[in-house]
Amino acid sequence: MKNGLAATALGFQHLLAMYAGAVLVPLIVGEALGLNSEQLTYLVAIDIMLCGVATILQIVNNRFFGIGLPVVLGCTFTAVGPMIAIGAEYGISAIYGSILVSGIFVVLISGFFGSLVRFFPPVVTGSVVTIIGITLIPVAINNMGGGQGASDFGSLTNIALSFGTLLFIILVYKFATGFMRAISILLGLAAGTLAATIMGVVDFSAIGEASYFHMVEPFYFGAPTFEWSAIITMILVALVSLVESTGTYFALSDITEKKISEKDLAKGYRAEGLAIVLGGIFNSFPYTTFSQNVGLIQMSGVKSRKIILITGLMLITLGFVPKIAAATTIIPPAVLGGAMIAMFGMVISQGIKMLSKIITESQENSMIIACSVGIGLGVTVVPELFAQLPASLQILTSNGIVAGSVTAIALNIVFNMVPTKRKEKAARPVQETAVHN
Repeated sequence: MKNGLAATALGFQHLLAMYAGAVLVPLIVGEALGLNSEQLTYLVAIDIMLCGVATILQIVNNRFFGIGLPVVLGCTFTAVGPMIAIGAEYGISAIYGSILVSGIFVVLISGFFGSLVRFFPPVVTGSVVTIIGITLIPVAINNMGGGQGASDFGSLTNIALSFGTLLFIILVYKFATGFMRAISILLGLAAGTLAATIMGVVDFSAIGEASYFHMVEPFYFGAPTFEWSAIITMILVALVSLVESTGTYFALSDITEKKISEKDLAKGYRAEGLAIVLGGIFNSFPYTTFSQNVGLIQMSGVKSRKIILITGLMLITLGFVPKIAAATTIIPPAVLGGAMIAMFGMVISQGIKMLSKIITESQENSMIIACSVGIGLGVTVVPELFAQLPASLQILTSNGIVAGSVTAIALNIVFNMVPTKRKEKAARPVQETAVHN
C-alpha cells in the first residue's frame, strides 16, 4: 500500500513538472488562432491526453517502437511559432495536415535517421532553436498587453499582471531549489491567476459550461488540408525535435545505466513519429521529450518506468475531463504573457547554449549563425521581401523559420561538409608528418 502511494506521489510530481509546458502550448496557439472557449477547452484536454499516450508509447519496449526509458513526452515549444504562422496564412486545417505528414515522415525515416544527424549538428539545431525562440517573443509581448486587438491593450491592469507574474517566476527561480524551481512557471501562472481573480478580471464561465466527461473526436477542427510550405516547416520542426530527443535519450541512458543501440534509437524515433501522427489525427500537437522531467529523475534518483507509466495514465485520465482543462483556459492573456516571456526566453537561451559550444570553433560557424539567424528574423519581420519570387520558391522563403533553417543547413554543408583547398592544405602537412615519423 505504501509503495503504491509513493509511486503515485512520484508520478504526480512528474505530472506537475511538465504540466505548465503541456498546457501553455494549446493556450498560446488557441488564443492566437481565435478559438472560442469550448474549442480551447477541447484543445487543452486532447493535448493533455495525448501527452499521456505519447509518453506510454515511449516507455514500452517492443520490437516496433518505444525507447524503453523513463521519458516523459509533451508538445514541443519549437512548433508554437510555426503553427501560429501556418494558421494565420492557410487556416487551422493546414496546421493538422502538416503535422500529420511530418509524423508519417518521422516514422518512415526512423530506421536511418541516425545517419542523417550529421546534417543537423549543433550549429544548425542551435540556430533553428534560437530563431524559433526569437520569433515567439512578439507573441508573448502582445499577450502581456492583454492580447492583440484587446480593447484594454496596454492597460495598467494588464501591465501589472504580466510583470507581476514574471517577477513571481523570477523570485521562485531565484530562491527555490529542486522541485519547486522546476515548477516555477506553473506556480507563476497560479499566482498570476489568483491576483487577477482578486482584481476581478477572471471569467469563470468556461468552467461552468464545460462538462465533466467527453469523448475524443478525430479531426475535431475539420478535415486536414495540405500546403507544401506548411509541410516543410513542420518536417523541419520534427527533425530538430528528433535531434533534441536524441540528446535526452543518451542523458537518460547515462542516468539509468542502460545502454541504447541504434535499434533502440530507431524505436524511439518511431514512437515519436506515431505520437505526432496522433497529434495530427486528433487535432493536437507534435510531441517530443521533456527535459525538465529528466532533471527530476536525476534529482529524485527514482529511475523506474513504472513511475512514468503512472504519470502517463494520469494525463490520459485528465484528458477525458474537460472541467479540468477549462480551468486552465481562464488564465488571463496578461498572466500568460508574463509566463511566456520566461518560457520563450528559455527557448532562446537553450539555442544560445547550444551555439556557445561551437561558435568559437571556427569563423565558418560564426558566419552560419549570423546568416541563418539574420535571414530567419528578417523574413519574419518583413515577410513581403520575397513576394515577387515564383510560388515554388516561396515555399522556402515565406516563413522565417523555414528560411533560416534552410540557410543554416545549406551553409553548414558548404562550410563544414564540402572539402576546400584551404582545409586540404591544412591537413596535408599533418599527413606528411605522420608518414615521415
